[in-house]
Amino acid sequence: MLKEKLRSTRSDKKRDVRPTIPVTLKECIYRISYITNTPVKDVCVDICEAGVVSKKVMEHMSVYFRRQIWLDQTLYRGDLANASIKCEIPAGQKKERITMRFSQRSFENIRALGYALDVTPTTAVALLLDASVKNSDFINEYVRIFLSKHVDEGRMRELKQVMTFINKNNPYEEQISWSAITSYIVDEMKTGTSNLSQSINGWLDKLK
Repeated sequence: MLKEKLRSTRSDKKRDVRPTIPVTLKECIYRISYITNTPVKDVCVDICEAGVVSKKVMEHMSVYFRRQIWLDQTLYRGDLANASIKCEIPAGQKKERITMRFSQRSFENIRALGYALDVTPTTAVALLLDASVKNSDFINEYVRIFLSKHVDEGRMRELKQVMTFINKNNPYEEQISWSAITSYIVDEMKTGTSNLSQSINGWLDKLK
């Protein structure tokens, strides 16, 4: 019985990872954290867990795979002749550490990714964060799901109508995303509001 409890404890143990990432990326993650009112460490884990099973993100990174791996039931082939992803890391950027904690299962995916890229798990996390955050589809969906959970249906319908109007009448031929409009609302209503729901309500009321 004691051995079973010890095994259970070890399997559930969280793994701390503290990658060094560009300050600009860290600021972006903190902004996502602020917008969604979610702790930074949880946002980082969400980004990595979604990124490592995203075909779009993995296809982008797989050109640097030097060993083959299975991720989310997909086999990615590697080749030792592939360029090292380390060569793609910009030099001279100001960097800072960021901390997150992975479940053992998620960490195994991170370790497998590091193995394929021929880098440490910590470096793999830094690269994965960068690749995933730059995937606008992921960020847009992340914010949309958060809004659907924290904003009532009536307000969500109003927001969708506003976005439809903006995109239909946008002279710049650019699609306004959930993350972009939410970021704008937060900036507009930051003073005197305590949460995102209040910011959205206040912003929509101003349009009436």
